[in-house]
Amino acid sequence: MPVSTTITHSGACLRDHFLLAMPSLEEGLFAHSVTYLCEHGESGAMGLVVNQPLDLNVAEIFEHLKIEACRDFSDEPVMAGGPVQLDHGFVLHRGARQNWDASLKVTEDITLTTSRDILVAIAAGSGPKDYLIALGYAGWSAGQLEEELSHNSWLTAPANGDILFATPWHRRMSAAAGALGIDMNLISAQAGHA
Repeated sequence: MPVSTTITHSGACLRDHFLLAMPSLEEGLFAHSVTYLCEHGESGAMGLVVNQPLDLNVAEIFEHLKIEACRDFSDEPVMAGGPVQLDHGFVLHRGARQNWDASLKVTEDITLTTSRDILVAIAAGSGPKDYLIALGYAGWSAGQLEEELSHNSWLTAPANGDILFATPWHRRMSAAAGALGIDMNLISAQAGHA
């Protein structure tokens, strides 16, 4: 699929950006979350939470799907990608030169794939080197994300592939905020108005 560059009514397309949950988002899956936006346009937005692991690892996914693995994947966590379609798997990956059955090209280098063929390739050692696997996704209807941004629920930052794929999940929030020169621990949950 081609990369679209739809601009929302707010004037900014946030595809290939991180959404960093502000401290005011105190409960649920989005508390302290980093979400990678795969799609953002006039009809809404879609992304994956990339720093909230499930109590599930990649080896268990392969076992459940009856996919033979060439090595032990039990040390690789599966992310809670979001509250929508919790039974669907999503593989975010970069640098792959192969076409998979069901993929969305987010950038020239980063792709989102939902088909089983990529899992078989990863298990066999022939898939992309850089990937993360999530169950479920985060979705926003038209204008919903823009409204949440106007209420200071999220901080946005240009995405960075090294934060996604080379940074441990528990350091992704501090790394993404640090790229903006921000320490999230110093931000108050209270909104201020002048």
